[in-house]
This record gives sequence, structure tokens and C-alpha cells, in this order.
Amino acid sequence: MGRIAVALIVSSWVIPISILVNHIVPDPYMDEIFHVPQAQQYCKGYFTSWDPMITTPPGLYYVSLAYVGSLFPGMFCVKVVSSFYEACSSSILRSTNGVLAVICSILVYEVITQLRPTLDERKATAFAVVMALYPLHWFFTFLYYTDVASVTAVLATYLACLKRKYACSALLGLFAVLLRQTNIIWILFVACIGIINCTLVHEETDGKKIDSIDVSAERDGQETLSVRERSILRKRRLGTSENSVNHYSQMTNSPSLVYSSGIIDEVNCLLLRMWHLKWKLLFSFSPFLLVLVAFVAFVLWNGSIVLGAKDAHAVSAHVAQILYFGLVSALFIAPLHFTPNHIAFYVRSFWSNKFRSIIQWFMALSVGFLSVHFFSIAHPYLLADNRHYPFYIWRKIINAHWAMKYLLVPLYVYSWFSILRNLEKSRKKIWVLVYFVCCVATLVPAPLIEFRYYTIPFFFLVLHCEDIFDYRSLVLMGMAYVTINVFTMVMFLFRPFKWDHEPGLQRFIW
Repeated sequence: MGRIAVALIVSSWVIPISILVNHIVPDPYMDEIFHVPQAQQYCKGYFTSWDPMITTPPGLYYVSLAYVGSLFPGMFCVKVVSSFYEACSSSILRSTNGVLAVICSILVYEVITQLRPTLDERKATAFAVVMALYPLHWFFTFLYYTDVASVTAVLATYLACLKRKYACSALLGLFAVLLRQTNIIWILFVACIGIINCTLVHEETDGKKIDSIDVSAERDGQETLSVRERSILRKRRLGTSENSVNHYSQMTNSPSLVYSSGIIDEVNCLLLRMWHLKWKLLFSFSPFLLVLVAFVAFVLWNGSIVLGAKDAHAVSAHVAQILYFGLVSALFIAPLHFTPNHIAFYVRSFWSNKFRSIIQWFMALSVGFLSVHFFSIAHPYLLADNRHYPFYIWRKIINAHWAMKYLLVPLYVYSWFSILRNLEKSRKKIWVLVYFVCCVATLVPAPLIEFRYYTIPFFFLVLHCEDIFDYRSLVLMGMAYVTINVFTMVMFLFRPFKWDHEPGLQRFIW
């Protein structure tokens, strides 16, 4: 078991299903009608050519060029193709994502073993395989979209940061932004988490040094101690020093930065530690700052965050989008949120501190009702395109009755409370706050309800959920994912339909 097992298992379905998809749907479909011709222009060497309908940067096309370049000598020798351009067929370009999906599953395995070094290898393997089956990620493995490459690049950025290879992490982050602009939010998230972890590692080192000073002082007296050491020892004996805590440890009674009594305390402690380490942090994380500066320069030069079709992708205040993400994510990890035991535990915790819980629910429900009333957007693409599943979810559920969108608000709120409670079991409050802010920054400006936008925040959520690593949860999630994947692929391949106003077969897609 391990990364090789993960790669073999994921390849076992990627290869045959890719062959099946290319056999039944050989021509570019949906957004592929923009991406495939653009990549083929690059294969011809026309790097100044650009389709104005494409909204994302050309990162995926460069990946495909490198991939096709690795295949071309062999294909040319066996006379499968006669030119480099001929090698850039739809099926070959799609297979770029197939290879990236295998790499992505290995990265998930590496990240989870980095986050939880004591996790059983079999569970880590099972987790990586289940995540490779996540329906939004799985489906676009077989089409030429930017989603799989985007997730892969962001996870590679995160893994490098966890290993404290910050320059490499920033370079991978720059490439992730070249795949999709909104990835800048998750690169900043990675940098923030890196800063927090770096601060905690230094805190742990200081804690060990304090212990050493204390022992030395008791043995030799304080005459030989430096001014700084005396100050540290004085603070310790006054009970105000920070204890040494490993940032992967569980909840303790320590008043340290890792698990303090509240978010304000954590922020204050973190800022103080950051100021103390300001030059070290600036040196270590300056590559991320360069990436941010480059991104801001691009936005100023381009006049928008998107490259093409700017009118259809204008920044909006789609606050309801964050509510949709909470519910969709909770449903995709339902064993953690909607089991009778979990709901009963949540009810008991609610009644254990009724006053605070009532205030929290009142405020959250108020924000939820205001969001769906004033900041719920029905994009023209959502209303007009019946090839996407969100079209039917909007019509049949959210907009089935004028009151329905309000009746769903308690479910949105419960989903988010449950998600945050689960994250706080193993993460600091400031970590959870940074994650939530990044979700808001990524999803709220997007006017279109696209479940594909939820993939990266979902991966970060699941990677840090505490209760997901038991076999029962993984098996239930895996079974649910396989069922959804079989349904969506059967509908895509074998249930095509026609439009009166447009020639050709139309197919259902996420």
C-alpha cells in the first residue's frame, strides 16, 4: 500500500473510462470547443493566437505541450502520427488530465501523510483513492478542462509548503495561477498556513529552550544567564510564557497560540510572534509576495481578473454562493454531518450552552436570510443551459417555490456550523478563520453557480477533517461517489438529446 498502490488503483479506472469517453464522444464538447483548438494553435507554434472567449490563462496548454512532447517521439517512430500538430488530437489532449488525476491522487496521499504522520498507511491509501473519486474532480478527469490541473498544482504548492520548501512552493503557486486566476486566493491561504506553522515551530523551539534555561537556573543560579534568558525565566515564573506545543497535537489545556481560549487571543499571540520573527518570515515567504505582486500587476494590465468574456464573468456580490458550498460540501461528506449520532451530539452541545448557541444561530440565520434575499444571483447561463445539473437544482429545488430558498437557510447554517466544529477539533481557530475567508474570497465574487468552483476548497476541507479517517466513513463516501459517478457518466454518454435551435447532440454535464 502507498503511493504506488494509489497510482495503480486510480489508473485502473482512468484508462478504460478515458477510452470509452473518447470512443463515444470523440469531438470537443462544451468548453472543450474553446480549449482544444487553442491548445492545437500552440501545437502549431502560434503562441500569439488567443480565443477571446477563453477566461483562464494558458497554463493548461503549456502542460499539454510538455505532455505531447514526451509522447511524440514514440508516436512518430511507430508511425501513429506524422507531425507534432497531429499528435495534439482531442483524445491525447484529454489524456493530459488523466495523467494529472493520477499525480493528484499521489499528492493527496503525500499531503495527508505529511499532515498526519501517524496515520495508518492503508487508511491514507483508502483516503487518497476516495478523494480521486470525488464526483466533480472525477468527471472532469476525462474532458479537457482546467479543473484537474488546477487542483493538482494547488496541492503540489501546499505539499511543498508543508515540507518548508517555500521558494519551490511559491513557484508552483505561480504556475497554479497560470492555470486559473482564482488560485491566487489558495496560494495566499497556503502562505498564511505556512506562516502560522513556521511560527509554531519557533514557539516549540523557544519552549524547549525555556525548559533548558529553567533547569540551568535551578542548578547554577541566575548569575550566568543572559538578560534575555532572565527575562524569559521571569515570564515563565510569572505564568505568562507560552508553552511548547506541536502544531499537529490534539486539544490541551495550554494557553499557547495553538489552542487558546478564543480567536482574539490567537490573533494577538500570532501577531506578537510574527513581529518577533518578522525578518525570518519575510525572508522565507518573500517568494509568495512576489507572486502576489505579479498577480496584481496582471490584473491592472488586463483591467479584469478574467482574460475573455469579461461581461459574462463580472465580479459580483453572490453571498448565497458560500451557503451553497457549505451544504454541497457537507452532503459530499455526509457521514460526518448527517448521521443520527452526529446530529444528537450537536443537539446536546447546543443545549449545554443554550445562551451562546441561541445567539450564534440567530446571527447566522439572519445573515443567511439576508444573503438569499438580497445576494442570490440567477446568472443567465444558469437559467438558459439545461445541460448542467445546477440548472435542474435551481429550478426543481431552490426556485421551486418562492419560500423554498428561505426554508433551506437553516440547512445551510447547520452545514457550516458542523463543518467549522469538525475543523476546530484538529485545527486552530485562526486556521479555520483563514480558511473561511478564502472560501468567501473565492466563491462570493463568482456570479454563476458552478460546483466545479467548489473543488479546491472542498479538498482543503476534507484533508483537515478530523473524523473522516475511519473505514466506515470512507466506505460510505466511496460508495456514494461511485454511484454518483456511474449516474453522471451514463447520462453523459448514453442519454444525449437535441436542441431545436442548435445542431448536434447535447449531453448532461456538471
